[in-house]
Amino acid sequence: MYKQILVPVDLNDQGFSDKALKTAVWHAKHSNAKLHLLNVLPGIHMSMVATYFPKDAAKKMKQDVEKQLKKFAVDHIPEEVVYSINVAEGKPSSTILEYAAKLGADLIVMPSHKRSKIDKVILGSVANKVVQKSPINVLVVKPQG
Repeated sequence: MYKQILVPVDLNDQGFSDKALKTAVWHAKHSNAKLHLLNVLPGIHMSMVATYFPKDAAKKMKQDVEKQLKKFAVDHIPEEVVYSINVAEGKPSSTILEYAAKLGADLIVMPSHKRSKIDKVILGSVANKVVQKSPINVLVVKPQG
């Protein structure tokens, strides 16, 4: 059914990403699909932000995140499931949608964080924005309890 599944991973909230990845692995196994894990870094190359970091900070940050994402994948994805690791920089919701298009994804599986009502009103939700703007199916995995 699905061939390319994009899984945005927030390494700061692995409890949520674990559940979404478990669901994505199930779909990948049953569809013989490839998983694409994606972590989105904040836009530290923006001119206002870049001046506060050493020149090689972005490169080191990306390398560190790639290393963490690889470990996360090895710990949570069985050997028989084919996957790729992707680290991007930018606004999370739009970057997720751009990667989905770039990879030819036909499903996005992502976690939904527990947020208070005021957080949702002020900040919005990455999952909510992706669901609203995505031209492909989005499976949102909600936290339990």
